[in-house]
Amino acid sequence: MGPEATRECFDSVIKHTPAKKDQDHLQVIIDNNPQIPDRTEAILGEGKSPVPLLRRSARRLEKAGADFIIMPCNTAHYFVDEVRKSVDIPILDMVKATVNKLSPGSKTGLMATTGTIKTSIYQEYAQKGVDIITPSERYQEIVMKVIYGKNGIKAGYKNERLKKKLKVVAKHLKEKGVKSIIAGCTEIRLVLNQADLSDLDLITPIDVIAKKAVSRAKRED
Repeated sequence: MGPEATRECFDSVIKHTPAKKDQDHLQVIIDNNPQIPDRTEAILGEGKSPVPLLRRSARRLEKAGADFIIMPCNTAHYFVDEVRKSVDIPILDMVKATVNKLSPGSKTGLMATTGTIKTSIYQEYAQKGVDIITPSERYQEIVMKVIYGKNGIKAGYKNERLKKKLKVVAKHLKEKGVKSIIAGCTEIRLVLNQADLSDLDLITPIDVIAKKAVSRAKRED
């Protein structure tokens, strides 16, 4: 899907693999297809379904010899059950793995595409006592402009202007009582990092699923 998200995912797998030489790393098969229709547009009823091409990618990876699949796109997880029907190998769930990391009683903010927000997939996985807080409409518009805007992340921009906008949203979420924030769109971490949120924990699903993938792959070696 997003090529930057794909690259970030691969980088995270490399970073979290305990390796002292090349041969200690994992064999990774990547199917990067940016032509998959936009997931948020599909969820909002404004674009084509991404499911046919998601299924095609999953089958391609299975045919190439993958033992399991991970998807670096948060919003695509709304369709994960439909994609699973097309293959016989597991597809690990990045959203579920991230929510499972949250402590009972925690109050966590969610910065994500409007598609992810509308589906409530993070909220559905949350255990009892875990509160997922989303931005108000005005601040959600800021997040979407940072991601999809003409000068946004998906257009290739990564600068202080975008970082400042996300920090404004982070402050808004903090005022709602959150102690941590989920970077629920992979591209967000291209601009915002933990150093920018000194008094909040930044949870990056891409790192959560990369660690889970490495752990599983090592067990299957």
